[in-house]
Amino acid sequence: MPAGHSTGRSSLSPRARRRARRRTRLRRTILGSAALLAVCATGYALVPGEDPAEVSDKPAAAARTPEAGESPADGPGAAAPQGGKAAPVPERSPAAPSAKAPVVPKPSVSASSGASATPAVPASGPGTFKPSAAAGQPQGKGTPLRWRIEVEENSGIDPDTAARSVETILGDPRGWTRDPAYAFQLVGAGQPVDFTVKIATPTTTDRLCEVVTPELIGETNCRAGHTVVVNLKRWQEGSPQFNGPVEEYRALIVNHEVGHEIGRDHETCPGPGQPAPAMMQQIKGLLGCTANAWPYSADGTYLSGPSVP
Repeated sequence: MPAGHSTGRSSLSPRARRRARRRTRLRRTILGSAALLAVCATGYALVPGEDPAEVSDKPAAAARTPEAGESPADGPGAAAPQGGKAAPVPERSPAAPSAKAPVVPKPSVSASSGASATPAVPASGPGTFKPSAAAGQPQGKGTPLRWRIEVEENSGIDPDTAARSVETILGDPRGWTRDPAYAFQLVGAGQPVDFTVKIATPTTTDRLCEVVTPELIGETNCRAGHTVVVNLKRWQEGSPQFNGPVEEYRALIVNHEVGHEIGRDHETCPGPGQPAPAMMQQIKGLLGCTANAWPYSADGTYLSGPSVP
C-alpha cells in the first residue's frame, strides 16, 4: 500500500491492544479523580467557617475563667504536653480560696458566754515576767497601796495594756475604792510597791499558788504573799460559772484577790437569786446566786454574804 495511508485496522498484536486499553482506562481514572478533588476543594472554600485562631482557643466545653492561684493552662481544656499525658493540675492552698467562692462570715461569740475569740492560751511559759512601764494617779480616798503588773513572757499579753485594764477595775465606783479606807496607785517599773499583780500561764500559776486540788489544777487564781496571781486562761477565757463578758470576769478576779490583799476573807451565797459576793469563790459554783464581779452595787451597797469558816 502507498506510504502514509492506513487501512483502518491496527497492526498491533492482540496482547498489545489489551495493554493500550488498560493504559487508557487508567488515565481516565486519574483524570476523573483529580477533577473530583478540585470540585470538593472549591466547595469547601465557598462554605463560611470559624477563624482558625478562634477554634484553637476554645475548649470543648464553655469558656472557663481561671480560679485564684491557677494559671490559665491548668484548667480543663489545657493542651497536653508531648508524650500524651496531661499536665498535673497544682493543688491550691487553703489560704487561697477560689476567686468566685462566697465569703462565709466567722461565727461571733456571745458576750454572755464568758468567752471571747482569742488565740489558744499557752499551758505553760518560761516562768519569767516582764513588768509594765505604765504609771498612774492615786485612786480612792485612803492611803494608796502602790502596785505594779507583771506578765509572763511569751503569754501574748501586753503588760501596759493589762496594767490599764486593772487600773480601771480598781478605780471603778463599784470596786473597793467605794470604801474611803482604800486607795490604789499604779507605779512603773523599778518603783517600790505594796503588792504585785502577775498574769501567768496555768502551769506557772499552779506553781506560784501551790495548787494541789485536782479540779483546780490549771484553772484557778490566788494571792501568794503580796502577789496577786492571775491565771492567763481565766484572764483570756473567763469562767464557765460566770454568765457575763470576759472583761467582767477579769474584774471579779482582780476584786476577789485584791480583796484578800486588803484583808477580806471568803464569803458565800446569801440566798437564791441574789448577787454572789465578790469574795465568794464563784468558780466552784454559785449555789443559787447570780454571777457578780463587784464588791458594791451601783448605789453603794456592799454585796456581802455569810463568812466561810
